[in-house]
Amino acid sequence: MGTISKIVLSGSSQGKPIQVTATSSNGTTIHSTGTSSTTIDEVWLYATNNDTISANLTIEYGGTGTASEITLGVPSKSGLSIILAGSILTGTGTASTTIKAYASTTNVVNLLGYINRIVP
Repeated sequence: MGTISKIVLSGSSQGKPIQVTATSSNGTTIHSTGTSSTTIDEVWLYATNNDTISANLTIEYGGTGTASEITLGVPSKSGLSIILAGSILTGTGTASTTIKAYASTTNVVNLLGYINRIVP
């Protein structure tokens, strides 16, 4: 039986919110997996928007381009909105896989979350 460990998003400092500073592709780094293709990172990600208007948020889930992007609106001052609910990501076997994000306005969207790392 494998082990499950709850870990901080690699783009976070001590579990603190990650401020989305990027406004275009190759966004702000949120999390990078390890290199193993058998170690699973289960991703839980939440967003909050501190601006007075809604913001568009794009998550680059393991790559760039429309096949890897998740885009949604984050309402103004509405608390935490769930963005990824237990989505699965692994490394390639030789390289890590990365989640990045960019928003329509810089420095107003913050991301929080954690990883359940499952090692077989």
